[in-house]
Amino acid sequence: MKKRINLIKFLIYTFTIISLLLGCKTSVLLPSIKYNQYEFGISLNYNKDTLNIKLNNPLHCPLRVLFFSSDEQLQKEFNKRNPITINSVSDTILTFVNIQKKDNEIRIISKLGDASKKIDTIELELPFLKNKKFKILQGSNTDFTHNTDWSRYALDFDLKTNDTICSATDGFVVGVVDKYKYSGKGSEWKPYGNFLTIYEPNSGVFTQYVHLVENGSLVKIGDKVYRGQKIALSGNTGLSTEEHLHFSCLIPVNNEDGLKSIPIEFVGGIKGINLKKGDTLKK
Repeated sequence: MKKRINLIKFLIYTFTIISLLLGCKTSVLLPSIKYNQYEFGISLNYNKDTLNIKLNNPLHCPLRVLFFSSDEQLQKEFNKRNPITINSVSDTILTFVNIQKKDNEIRIISKLGDASKKIDTIELELPFLKNKKFKILQGSNTDFTHNTDWSRYALDFDLKTNDTICSATDGFVVGVVDKYKYSGKGSEWKPYGNFLTIYEPNSGVFTQYVHLVENGSLVKIGDKVYRGQKIALSGNTGLSTEEHLHFSCLIPVNNEDGLKSIPIEFVGGIKGINLKKGDTLKK
């Protein structure tokens, strides 16, 4: 019996060593917390048959807010206003009359940007340090992850973990998530990547820098940033199979995501749609 137990222990030990040598990893659970890239203020107040909603936008970009209710009458009133656009760093009060206070749930969705703003195209700086060069891992409109309105014209650069990311535009930081640590190749990992969102107010364009290392943001919401400024550290978080920087240029639209990817053009006339896997870019 003792010999049998020792044999079992030996086999378990041997299997563990072989697994380590082969590079096998234990499965990583999805994070239990979902972080929002920004917060905004909202308060609801009923006064007899009147519902007052106060909204505060602390971001240096417009914000669209949509309201949904389980009450049919209230939803009809919301539909007359949705989406409500709040200007940068401002607040507004909405008033709905002949509304009876009920125990109905009010659900709120927010989206960055003003979809009615005229968008101006701008040339972008390459999103890494001067005198550095990196290869394209995935180009625009490719089958793996760059095949939807959200990411169609995005580019993946082969930055390694803790490589420095630089801002491609002037603008303001309007979104930060940098608390996640791990990655996975299943679609369930998509919400768990670290990223920054920067808004360039003159053009109306947003840029995003995705898959940052844990605690990899070098800026915070509200910060004014400049072209070429160090803003983050690259990593491998969220939906990702290897360490890299996912970079995209986005504009506001009234769809489910609220933003859609647009073609990228870098300084010097480098067009993102012409870049293919393996191409090298030097700044």
